[in-house]
Amino acid sequence: MLETLYNYFGFTGSLFAAFFMFMFFVFWMAGVAGICLRDRPPGRQLIFFSLAVFIPVYPVIWLIADMLKQRKQLKRL
Repeated sequence: MLETLYNYFGFTGSLFAAFFMFMFFVFWMAGVAGICLRDRPPGRQLIFFSLAVFIPVYPVIWLIADMLKQRKQLKRL
């Protein structure tokens, strides 16, 4: 896979693409962990957990939105 990436993007492009995929995976795992920590009724928790697992963009967007919300709360203090 990395050889194909290297042949397609070159050295710097493949390095950037691999780093981007790694960071997306880290943010995805952090978002799934954050979504699972919230207290919700059991039926709704299953829906949010399913969204987090099957739509990888959802936890990343949720994580960024949560970070922005916390930033606003910290600015108020």
